[in-house]
Amino acid sequence: MLIADAQIHIWGASTPERPWPADAQARTHRAEPLGADEVLAAMDEAGVDRAVLVPPSYEGDYNDLALAAAADHPDRFAVMGRITLTDPANAALLPGWKRQTGMVGVRLTFNKPGLAEGLRDGRFEWFWKGAEAAGIPVMCLPVDLVAEIDRVAERHPALRLIIDHLAMNSAKRDGSAFAALDQVVTLARRPNVAVKASALPCYTPEPYPFHGIQGHIKRVFDAFGPRRMFWGSDLSRLPCTYRQCITHFTEALPFLKGEDLALVMGRALCDWIGWTVAK
Repeated sequence: MLIADAQIHIWGASTPERPWPADAQARTHRAEPLGADEVLAAMDEAGVDRAVLVPPSYEGDYNDLALAAAADHPDRFAVMGRITLTDPANAALLPGWKRQTGMVGVRLTFNKPGLAEGLRDGRFEWFWKGAEAAGIPVMCLPVDLVAEIDRVAERHPALRLIIDHLAMNSAKRDGSAFAALDQVVTLARRPNVAVKASALPCYTPEPYPFHGIQGHIKRVFDAFGPRRMFWGSDLSRLPCTYRQCITHFTEALPFLKGEDLALVMGRALCDWIGWTVAK
């Protein structure tokens, strides 16, 4: 079974040549940078074949390290890169976006000042139109903004959207975190929307195998099906081992088995973002 992780961050240190935003250090998942070599070693140990590299927001809108890793290891890494939404001139980048070696899409977060407002008031329509026209899949983390993403999906039916971490707030746990699902499952009626069931151990204080969140995962699976629900780790902030994050899905969820399990653990993600899988 192919195992493809839908989200891993790698990043470098803040330097004068490559400075981070002023408030970024307080938001990092750990003090020291996480590089491609360390991630590859963790993947090999856990049995992960592929991973989508997602440059973290706390570093700034840099894609260089992730693209370099994908160029060096094209069979292991692909990149959902960052773009600066507040600059409409970046629309010119979209037609050639996927011509960057290893780049398969864009990842957006709306946690910086002005970004949530821009999503609500239509300021970023240039991006949605351009991504749809260029066939660029988009991962996004719309905490408290699911209704706005629903409207984007309706306006742009050919745009492939992926909702990160089930749109949950990283500061919340258990019932309060998974309350976001009330809105998220309504997105299943949009055939151009998929979800990342990623970083889920981070949203419960319960130890492995996290029995208390099984019902929430089943609810998402029932709504979206195996072709639109993707397993992922968000490795750098996991409260459990990487292997446990995998076996949580492969061994501890009785409703996931056979072809459905194979799709959720990697094949459906690769299909959705156009990352070719050898037959």
